[in-house]
Amino acid sequence: MFTSPVKRCRTRSLGLPAFLVACLAFASPVWGQSVSVGADVVSRYVWRGVDFGESMAVQPAVTFGAGGLEFGAWGSYSISASGASANENDLWATYTVAASSGLSVSFGFTDYYFPAPDAHDGFGSGDAHTLEVSLGFSGPETFPVTLFGGVLPDGGDLYVEAGVPFAVSDVDVALHMGFVGGESDFYGTEGAALVNMGVTASKGLQVTETFEVPVMVAWILNPDQDRAHLVFGFSIAP
Repeated sequence: MFTSPVKRCRTRSLGLPAFLVACLAFASPVWGQSVSVGADVVSRYVWRGVDFGESMAVQPAVTFGAGGLEFGAWGSYSISASGASANENDLWATYTVAASSGLSVSFGFTDYYFPAPDAHDGFGSGDAHTLEVSLGFSGPETFPVTLFGGVLPDGGDLYVEAGVPFAVSDVDVALHMGFVGGESDFYGTEGAALVNMGVTASKGLQVTETFEVPVMVAWILNPDQDRAHLVFGFSIAP
């Protein structure tokens, strides 16, 4: 998962108490159903076309699921002290409706929180949290496209991304292109802009007969910033 822009303004979201109520409402059918844990290690943390932290990062995650419902926590922590201001700790939830054809639609929200050492707002402050509401679409095998749209309810900042996954030999490849709908402090744009386009290739690295490590390389261009990134990463999961 790639995430996070240059310093983003902290728009007021639902606030921490309301967010926790929402999580508790989701929690009852999830606990005890399925749990997954793991972490990604990436050479750069690039979120929607923007290098966030300018250093390597470790990105732990825990996910709970039951049926089409999933929620969990995801974070990114720079291995460099100079990148600590880019540390991130998000809570998220999605509900996916899937058809037998493979087509699926997902509804979700993410609570972005940045535990920077010099942050003025603590975790309990509503001003420290930014909420995004999202809608995703994944096509069937006969039309394998992905669409994602995310909006910040308070600021109206809109991000839309389209992707096309395919395979070359035994390597999974995905093309993507993302737009911001207008001027946004959150994304650092002065108007509607193409901010995120590129290609990601991923493959399992066989370590032993029973253990495989997923690895990926992504080339990402942000035309709005006139900057390109080449990112390497691998995942660790039990």
